[in-house]
Amino acid sequence: MLVRIRQSLLQRLFHLLYHQLAWTYDAISAVVSLGSWQEWGGAALPFLPGPRVLELGHGPGHLLVRLGSGRWRPVGLDPSPQMNRLARQRLRRLASPVPLILGRAQTLPFQSASFDGLVATFPTPYILSEQTMREARRVLRPDGRLVIVPEAEIVQRGLLARVVRWLNSVSGQGSSFGNDGPAEEPIWSGALRAQGFRVSIHHVTLSSSVVLVVVADRAATALRP
Repeated sequence: MLVRIRQSLLQRLFHLLYHQLAWTYDAISAVVSLGSWQEWGGAALPFLPGPRVLELGHGPGHLLVRLGSGRWRPVGLDPSPQMNRLARQRLRRLASPVPLILGRAQTLPFQSASFDGLVATFPTPYILSEQTMREARRVLRPDGRLVIVPEAEIVQRGLLARVVRWLNSVSGQGSSFGNDGPAEEPIWSGALRAQGFRVSIHHVTLSSSVVLVVVADRAATALRP
C-alpha cells in the first residue's frame, strides 16, 4: 500500500516537473546530478548514428542543441507544451531550424523507416512499453539504432554526494547501481530483444559519475527473448 502511494506521488511530481513546473527542470536536474545532467545526457552521442535522429522526450532542448550543432539532423518529440516552448527558445541560436513535435512515443507521427537513430535520456517508464518499442522499431531504418540513457550514478565522495545519492534512491533513480558500481539490467535486454533489437549495455565513466547507456540496434527480423 505504501509503495503504491509513493509511486503515485512520484508520478504526480514528475508530471508537474514536465508540465506546470517545467521552468524549474534545469535547476532541479543540476541539483540531483551535482551539475552533471547535460554531461550525462551527452554520453549518448558517441553511440548515436546519423544523420537523421529523433529525440524522444526532448525536455528543455539541451541535447537537441548539441545534435543540431553537430553532424546530425535532429527532430524533437515531447508531450509537454511547456517543454516544447522552452526547447524552441533554446534552439533559436542554431542556424538551421530543428522541428519540434508535440506527441507521444507510443504513437509516433512519422512514416516507417524515417530515422537513422532514436535517443532518449532519463525517460520515464513509457520507454519500456511494448507500444513504444514497436513504434521505435517501425520508424528506424533497417540498420538504425535506439540509444537510451536511463540513469547515472555519482561516484565522488563527500557529504553532498551522499545526500544526492539518497535523494535519487528515494525518487527511484539509480536502481541498477550497486555498491561496486552499475550492474547490467536484464530488463533492458529482455524488453528490447522481444521487439527485434540487438542490445548492448555500456557503462560510461565520467569525471565524477558513471552513466548507463543502452544501445539497441534494429534487427532485420524480430528476435525471440
